Amino acid sequence: MIHVTIVSPNHAMRVGLREMLGRQPEIKVIGETSEIESVNETETEVVVLASVSSMRLMEGKPSYAILFLTDEVEDVRRMLNSTSQAWGIISPDATEDELGAAVRAVGEGLWVGAPGLVKSLIRLPGRRESSNGESLIEPLTAREMEVIQLMAQGLANKQIALKLGISEHTVKFHLSSLYAKLNSTSRTEAVKRGIELGLISL
Repeated sequence: MIHVTIVSPNHAMRVGLREMLGRQPEIKVIGETSEIESVNETETEVVVLASVSSMRLMEGKPSYAILFLTDEVEDVRRMLNSTSQAWGIISPDATEDELGAAVRAVGEGLWVGAPGLVKSLIRLPGRRESSNGESLIEPLTAREMEVIQLMAQGLANKQIALKLGISEHTVKFHLSSLYAKLNSTSRTEAVKRGIELGLISL
């Protein structure tokens, strides 16, 4: 169960998000607040932040992951250097299922988001650009594309196996191949590279 705190100065927004997330499996809303400083860090695993423009830079990295709910990319850009390692960004107009998938993904330590928003964020100062002709040494197979997409949605190996109608052992085989092709050593790194190379979309 992923413990979520909703942050927004808008009461109606908090109510709406609580209702949407309350219907999602494996997600439990444990609190809501108008400001991120009031989040209970010891109990919260994911913060759904719908007030990015009013958020101040934080001192140190919080232990929770953050899902930014905004279309304002620049507001998020200034926060990323001070936020947790796991984060995501989706539009406030995202569907209930998209919201649930994004929360579960960042709860697993992944970077996720709407393609158009994420592509504007991956070119951060100090990060390697992937737009200068960088590509995979060996292209992903159709099945590997399916696996990395489901992995980015926060699905565990067993869930991926059920979704694709294959064994969990086969999923692990595909993950090993993905890690090699993406030069990654973890799910988080693989998803990050997949986003940079335009292989993943929510």
